[in-house]
Parts: sequence; C-alpha cells; structure tokens
Amino acid sequence: MKFMKDIQRLWDWLGRWGQVLFVALLVNSLLFNFGGPEWLRNVVGFVATISGVVLGAKLILKAIRHSIWRLRNRLIVTYVFIGLVPILLIATLTLLALWAMSGQVAVYLITSEFNRRMESLKGTAGFILREPPGRRVERVKQIGAFLSENFPDLRIVLTDPARHTYPEDSTVQLPPESWKDATGLVSINGEIHGWVNVSSDRGRIMIAVPMTRDFLSGLVPQLGSVSVVTFPQEGVKAITTPKKRNPSLLVNGAPVPAPAGQVPAAVSSWDLEVLWASPTQISSFDSPGSQMPALFSVRTRISAVGRVLLSQKADWDSNWALILIYAFGVLFLVIETVALIVGVSLTRSITNTVHDLYEGTERVKEGDFSHRIRLKGKDQLAQLGASFNSMTERVEQLLQVAKEKERYEAELEIAREIQKQLYPRQVPESPKLKLTALYKPARMVSGDYYDYQRVASDQLALALGDVAGKGISAALLMATIQSSFRTQIKTCIEQASSAQAAGGEFLCDISTSKITSLLNQHLYANTPPEKFATFVFGVFNEATSVLRYTNAGHLQPILIRRGEAIRLEVDGMVIGAFPFARYGESQIVMESGDLLVFYTDGISEPENEYGEMYGEDRLTELLVKNATKSDEEILEMIIDAVERWTGSPELQDDMTLLVARCL
Repeated sequence: MKFMKDIQRLWDWLGRWGQVLFVALLVNSLLFNFGGPEWLRNVVGFVATISGVVLGAKLILKAIRHSIWRLRNRLIVTYVFIGLVPILLIATLTLLALWAMSGQVAVYLITSEFNRRMESLKGTAGFILREPPGRRVERVKQIGAFLSENFPDLRIVLTDPARHTYPEDSTVQLPPESWKDATGLVSINGEIHGWVNVSSDRGRIMIAVPMTRDFLSGLVPQLGSVSVVTFPQEGVKAITTPKKRNPSLLVNGAPVPAPAGQVPAAVSSWDLEVLWASPTQISSFDSPGSQMPALFSVRTRISAVGRVLLSQKADWDSNWALILIYAFGVLFLVIETVALIVGVSLTRSITNTVHDLYEGTERVKEGDFSHRIRLKGKDQLAQLGASFNSMTERVEQLLQVAKEKERYEAELEIAREIQKQLYPRQVPESPKLKLTALYKPARMVSGDYYDYQRVASDQLALALGDVAGKGISAALLMATIQSSFRTQIKTCIEQASSAQAAGGEFLCDISTSKITSLLNQHLYANTPPEKFATFVFGVFNEATSVLRYTNAGHLQPILIRRGEAIRLEVDGMVIGAFPFARYGESQIVMESGDLLVFYTDGISEPENEYGEMYGEDRLTELLVKNATKSDEEILEMIIDAVERWTGSPELQDDMTLLVARCL
C-alpha cells in the first residue's frame, strides 16, 4: 500500500508533461526492443522531445520563481539587469567597435603605404624616361641600387628601344605592348608583384617588386602580419609559391609557411587579435585586362594599431594620450565602484526593513503582538516600521481590553479550532475525480460535516452530513458522526489489509448502506432522541467510474451532465432517529465532464425579506448555466447568489458544498 502511494505521489509530482514524457519513453523503448514501424517511432520520439523540452522549461521557471521569492534576490536580479547588463553591453559594444575600427585602420595604413610606395616608383619611372637616352642606363643602375634598400629584389626593365635591366642578370620580361600605364599588383610567372608600367613616346619602363611577407609587413613596422589572399578563377592560371621567396600568398585557400611579420603579443586579456581585409585586384602579366580578386589581409591587435597611430609624432607626446586613456578608465572604474557600493547599501537598507516587516508579520500571525521592529534612519521605510510598531502596540492594547471577553469565549474558540481539525486537510489526488469543498458556519462552530478520503488505490470515499440544530450541540454531534464514520472506514481498510497479509487479494469493497446503518445505530444509542442528522455517503471506483452511494434523508445531490440536471435518489430516512431504519444503496456511472454537487439546507432554504426560500430550482439553474466554469468559481457563485438572495451579512444556517467533477 505504501509503495503504491509512493508511486502515486511520484506520478502526480511529474505532472501532465512529465507523465507524457514517461509514457513516450516507455513506448519508444518497447518499439525499439520488440520492433515497430519507423514512422511510429519517429512520432513517439518527437512527442518525447517536445514534452521533455516543455517539462524542462517548466522546471527551470519553477526554480527561477523559487530563487527570486525573497525581495533581496529580486532586487539583486533587478540591479543586474538595470545596472550591470547595460555596462557589460556598452563594454562589449565598445570592444567590438575598437576591434572593427582597429582592423579598418590597419588595412587603411597598409593599403595607403602600399599605394604611396607604388606612386613613388611611378614617379621614379617617369623621371628615368625623362632623362636623355644616353644617361638612362646609368640612371637605372643608380636608382636601382638606391631603391633596393627599401624594395628587396627590385626589378627594372627599360627599353628605348634597346633593352636594359636591373640587375643585369634579371630574367623579367617586358609586358605585352598592349599594356599602357599601370600600377598595383600583378602576377608574374605565378608570383605576386607590386609593379609600375609606364609607356610613352620616349620608351617603356617597368619596375616590379615581389610582394613577400617581409616586404608587406615592413610597410607599417610593428603592426603585425600582412598577406595577400587570392581567389583563383576558372580559366585563370593559378598563382603558386616560389621556392626562393616567402611571398604573402594563400594558394587556393591553403596557408603558406609562417610569415616574417609576427602578431604582437597581447598587453591584456582585452587586447583582442584583429584579422581584417580589404578587397583588391591582381592583374595578369601576360593577359592585359584580366584580373583575379584578392584581399589585403592584416593580422594585428588593438594595442598595436593604437601604438602605430600614437607613435606618429604630433604636437604632444603619445605617452600623455595613454595616460589620459588610463585616467579615464580609472575614473570610470571608481565611479562604477561607488555606484555599486551605493546600490548595495540601498538594497540592504530596503531588504533589511522588508525582512524585519516580514518577521514582524510572521510573529503577529503567530499571536505575538509584543514584537517591535528595529528602526534605522529617518526615511519612508523607517516610518513604515514605526507605523507597524504603532499598529502592533494598539492591537496589544485592544487585546488587553478584550481579555475578559476573550476569556468568556475561550471554550467556544477552542471548540471551533478543534472542529477545524475534524475536516479533511488535504484533497486526495485522483486521475478521474476532482473534489472541491467549501463551508461557512453560521456561528463559530458548525453542525455541517463533509469528508473525503482514499480507501483503496482506486477508490475514494466522500460524505456530507447536516446535523439538526446549530451551535455547540450540533458541533458535538457532528464530531460523533465524523469519528464513527472514519472508524467504520478504517475498520474496512484494516480487514482488507489483513486479508491481503494472509495471502489473499486486497479488496476493500465498502457497502455504503451497511456503514450508514451502523452510523444510525451508533447515533441512536449515544445521543438524545431529538438529535438526528441527514447524511449522504458514496464510494467512487476510479477503474469503473461507478459511484455507489446511500442518501439517508439528505437533500438530493444534483448531477449536471451535458447541460441537463439529474437528481440522485434518496435511499432512507435520517440517521440517529429510529433504530429500525433500513437503508438502500444506489449507483451511477460517472462520465467525463459530469459535475456532481452535494449541498446542505443552508444553501437551499435561506429566505429573503419576503419569506421566500432560495430553493433547489434556482440552485439547479445556476449550476446548469455555469457547469463549464472551474469548481472554485462555481462555489463562489453559489455562496454569492445565496447571500444576495437573503440580503443580510449574517448567515441563516451553516452553508456547506461538496463538488465532484469527473475528469
């Protein structure tokens, strides 16, 4: 029995989506082990995935709600989202902006320096052609020797119309005559060169420099690694890596050996590595007009770009710029630290006061009105604490004044508290039947009685009674009925458990008519003749959805099914009045959506100012119109309707309702 209850509790704890996930996994396991259609396994797997995601989301949301229940945690989360998250976003955005700007500036510095050097070579080529023909060769040697220091492996080819080269053993040929003036990148024998081609009526001259990594990285020293990335096209001769040089080149997307220019070391964890590129074109030496797409690629760091920019001497020293940046950074850090300290201080002041108020309300709820809140500061929160202390002090004074009256009513209050304990504290969980109850006593104690409990793994017992009269005597008789009823139920369960322990089957087949007869005899033997009660008792079988019941002189329960009202039968007279009374037993099969309402005469018999009772017909009409609403809403609507009918704040009789909805 305990094992089954544990299983039931676990099943209920899983909830709807957890149950769906468990069933889907079980079905999927069976299909996998014993074979099954692939489409069915896919459907079951999809259902398991969806239910698992939903269940996980619900558990996460539940954990989040639990973690931020306290105001302190809520304020911390609020501070994180309002104060810290924007700062992190701004810092991230700033870092990304610096990263992108550094890449753009680095590429700009490289391309600008490359274009400047090519323009200088173009001017040099024009200067050579403007020299008299007899002096051009000597001028080529002089200029070539001078330029070779800044342009390693420089090649110059001159024709006027005789052909001269620098160095003299150079094998570089002049481009086709269709080439006119050109400057930029060109592919010569599969190698990338920076070149200048000048053609005029005085002759032709070409100056070419291999674009090695050393050369490119030396365009802007200390910046980082510079390379050219090519994207060969169909029908265009691929550019290959020469053996004697280490050019800045990626061949068909594959990396070449490590570059001469190294990426600078990071100065901090925020000093990100930057990889940026700028589009360019590489001309084909043998095919004028044919071009291949390429990229100037720069790999550097944010600090390296800053050093290069700040190293360009202006009217002030670059160290002061760094000092100014660091100063602003330190100032920002100080401001943020002060804001954090102030925020934490304010948060603690708020949460401490709220916590003191919470503790105070808990103490007041327990009846300790002598508790006082510690007052700190002179703000509104402190005034709130002072108001709370004033309130508890006044309440304590009122309690002292009412002490004599309280002493007079102490026994009645004790009786009321005891009676509260007689009602069921927890609604038994059931996959087929939902139970909801509500009672409002006309006085401090009530003569109405309702009860429900699980009597077997698949059976629920429910009962409702109304003792004649009001006040203490009715409450005592109600306690007698409750005690006797639960004793009979417990005896039946123990007999079934004993039979199971003896090797038999656990069968708790409760006879509602028999238990009602035993209650009648017990009340008649232990109460005065004028004391009696109406009583209705039923047992619901979850496996068959059958409700077996005995109605002993009680108002007929109302069953709402598909918009129609059905009144259950009465199976005998009241209990406790006659020892010879006999009781029958009825049953009804509950269907999904059925709404069964048990009620006492405090619902149907209250009168308005004209002496007219509310009546069962009005109650039935109200139930038919609102059967689809939630049980709690229905109960509130019934109580509100009866109170509006009487027009009086005082109840004429105890009001008790028990609603059973078939799921």
